[in-house]
Amino acid sequence: MEKIISALADSARWRILELLAERPRSVGELAELTGLRQPQATKHLQTLANAGLVTVFPLGQRRVYALEAAPLAEIGERLRLLIDTAEKNSSERDVVARYRAAIETDAGKADRDRWADGRSFLFERALPAPRDLVWRHFIDSTLLASWWAPPSLTVSECVLEPRPGGRAVLEYRDAEGRYRSEGRVHAAQAPERLVFDLSVLDGAGGVSFTGHYEVDLKATDGGTALRLRLRITETTAEALPYIAGIETGWRQVLDNLTQAVGVAMRANAATEHSKEEKDHD
Repeated sequence: MEKIISALADSARWRILELLAERPRSVGELAELTGLRQPQATKHLQTLANAGLVTVFPLGQRRVYALEAAPLAEIGERLRLLIDTAEKNSSERDVVARYRAAIETDAGKADRDRWADGRSFLFERALPAPRDLVWRHFIDSTLLASWWAPPSLTVSECVLEPRPGGRAVLEYRDAEGRYRSEGRVHAAQAPERLVFDLSVLDGAGGVSFTGHYEVDLKATDGGTALRLRLRITETTAEALPYIAGIETGWRQVLDNLTQAVGVAMRANAATEHSKEEKDHD
């Protein structure tokens, strides 16, 4: 494949292939049509032949070249799959673009400490699961780790102890480093309400900013209505990339939560179905 891509990267060779796609042609004809000298045309044809893109037919004193379409079809299929994958995941590119736009919007403001103190966010989501299951996805560390990080990040530690004074910890990693937040739970009323703080720490252990979270869960006919309020304080100038990513990051995280509780619901349904079948037997 590398030979094929390399061969296609030259405009003269590409023109030769276009001409051969119409019909087989001799070296002299190709040189005349492309404006190349015959030795140049021969060298390009040898490169194309080595890549399997053309075949030469010696016909007496003439050497006629014909296009081999199969390697091009293989490259075309690979490109089509690449394009399909990119289009399917175009929203991921949009996330990065929105993140960059948010950084640019706040860049002029983040020239001093406390620049974003008091900024607040509200996130709401209808979840297809009963309230007690959603609650468990917040207080069970294993379940919490299954959704509480945007794509490309891996949770290495997360704790929300559901009691006043309980620990709140979120640590995740990616290929470039480790990111840790620590705080305390202030209120926990199962399975309705959870209030906690998390301070995002810098590399030296200092506070970049603190997030104050209020999570309310309301039972509905279709499952659970989640409302998450977030207010930030203690912001430093260095917190800009973190704060710019809050809006996008939490939407991604809540997408993860929606998927996680959906998976749990389907697993529970399968377990119940299996149990009913055993009872029936």
